[in-house]
Amino acid sequence: MNFDLSDDAKTLRDAARKFLDAKAGPAVARAQMGREAPFDSALWAEVVGQGWTALRIPEAHGGIGLGADEVCVLAEEVGRSLAPVPLTSTLAATEALLLAGTEAQRAAWLPRIAAGEVVAVIAWSEGAKAISAMPATVLAAGTVRGVKSPVPDLMGAHLAIVTVASADGPAMALVDLAGPGVSRADVESLDLVRRSGTLTLDGAAAEPLGTAADWAKLCDRLAVIAAFETLGSARAAMDMTVAYAKDRTAFGLRIGRYQGVKHKLADMYIKVTLAEAHALHGAWAFGSDAPELSQAAAAARVSSLEAMNYVAEEAVQLHGGIGFTWEHDCQFYYRRNRTLQFALGSRAHWADRLVRALERRNRQAA
Repeated sequence: MNFDLSDDAKTLRDAARKFLDAKAGPAVARAQMGREAPFDSALWAEVVGQGWTALRIPEAHGGIGLGADEVCVLAEEVGRSLAPVPLTSTLAATEALLLAGTEAQRAAWLPRIAAGEVVAVIAWSEGAKAISAMPATVLAAGTVRGVKSPVPDLMGAHLAIVTVASADGPAMALVDLAGPGVSRADVESLDLVRRSGTLTLDGAAAEPLGTAADWAKLCDRLAVIAAFETLGSARAAMDMTVAYAKDRTAFGLRIGRYQGVKHKLADMYIKVTLAEAHALHGAWAFGSDAPELSQAAAAARVSSLEAMNYVAEEAVQLHGGIGFTWEHDCQFYYRRNRTLQFALGSRAHWADRLVRALERRNRQAA
């Protein structure tokens, strides 16, 4: 069975990397930290011009109609480049509409997302609750009440996919953030590039979006997308550290020649390579809607988080004193790591999902 990316996805990845190498990176991320704007609007306009917001959207709704592989490679390149744009959030919300939206809902929102007129986000978090826990947010009589925090990319968003309580578990609702009953506020976050906010809904107009089963399936798709974004950031931090180890001299030798440093770099490579293998399996299961999607998505999520956490922390250590300074770029990956660890539920939650998926598989095989 071949889990490799499609040729179209590889071509897109190369083009996206070339574009983001020129337009994004740590220097652009550093500039964004000093701005009031929630994201880099000039870069966002260029991203829209590349057609990336239209990637998964069918041609009938103004999109390109490509597949899961292409979404995954874009998420990876955004993670690698630290691009201060709400692309991964918008791609995630697009998946929700594609999976669970009615034809009327798709017609109302997908063309505007494709054109870059609408930034969309997923608002599920209610503090320490797990992503599969019943939300306190309630949808009744066409209005929704509740508080979601933190919500990445909220402050520049126009549309939110909000999780709500239902008889069958967490479900979804569509909320136009321009309507009455909606308020939002910045949340102080360790990640100073990708900002988050608190969304308060007090009788805001909302439409049901799919079922509780759709939300459960969407979580698996989002886990795969998040795994690629995390993998991209981990690989960038690893590459930065390897380059530093080849250049920095201590006691007359490049520090990369010392055995202790070599072992750390080798461990980075092993963890990133393992995360890539699981991410590719997840992308295949996502794109083919395979029965093992839950297992593959959970494994991809867990493996990518483990790789990112190890690489981000060791990158700071291996850079020595300069790695702890404001002036050095190590901080971006360390900060992003802390955000990614909980962006879609904790590693422990996804490890539990993986164990349960493996148990189901073993029971079915028995």
